[in-house]
Amino acid sequence: MSTASLAQTMAAVEAAVSTGPRPSSPARVVKVGVDLGTAYTVLVVLDERDAPLAVAYERADVVRDGVVVDFVGATDVVRRLKADVEERLGVRLGAAHGAYPPGVALSEVRAVQHVIEAAEMDCSGLVDEPTAANAVLGLRDGAVVDVGGGSTGIAVVADGKVVHTADEATGGTHLSLVIAGALGIPLEEAEALKTDPAEQARLLPLVRPVMEKVAGIVVRHTRGWPMPTVALVGGSVAFPGFADAVAEASGLDAAVPVSPLFVTPLGIALHAPAHEPAPVLTHPRGMPR
Repeated sequence: MSTASLAQTMAAVEAAVSTGPRPSSPARVVKVGVDLGTAYTVLVVLDERDAPLAVAYERADVVRDGVVVDFVGATDVVRRLKADVEERLGVRLGAAHGAYPPGVALSEVRAVQHVIEAAEMDCSGLVDEPTAANAVLGLRDGAVVDVGGGSTGIAVVADGKVVHTADEATGGTHLSLVIAGALGIPLEEAEALKTDPAEQARLLPLVRPVMEKVAGIVVRHTRGWPMPTVALVGGSVAFPGFADAVAEASGLDAAVPVSPLFVTPLGIALHAPAHEPAPVLTHPRGMPR
């Protein structure tokens, strides 16, 4: 996807977040993707032309290092996001695609499926996260690096095909841990500082070693393949200076696309088969559902 097309697509995704307007008529066919991230859970709904209809997301501590550690909490979050977009779109979502970091155990991959099903949707399939991201980015050669909260996933792309995937610990949570340790503050306060634009410039020297560690992971898993482009995605890489730190430490051309938090969720939805949603049943206020 060209830079202009990608920017246009991600602008449409941003416009479809949960504060966006409700479509004038219910969707006929939809594709749904659920991204159970370490820091955020995101649900994306596309129409039959792959145009974003609705996006909802919530900060949630239900997944660590690619493993669902709070099944009930994860299910509750997905249910809330599902209810949000169902109310806005006027339809019931019947199925959703999920994703997982490469390299996790099969039992943990199935946990993602079980969360989707517990949220009252069929699981239409699962895809690894960096491969999902490349469905949006469309790299011919290079690497997609998905920096999550607790781990960094990599998909090496050669001639348009994913030829290698890997996942290692180190992600956005490590940035917060470094900030908390250096400043002697609670982790929750460090998380807030990390996402405060007014604080990020002074925090960059503290967290740069974590970014350089991500660069080391990239170098290890891309050795031997041509690397004209390294695309960094995930909410963590929105921290100013992340791409520059990775590029300088790795010697590779690293870049962050527009709205990196939503790239992988959008790619998950692009992998989903289209289904016809059911209309939402309305009930008078005070009547049982």
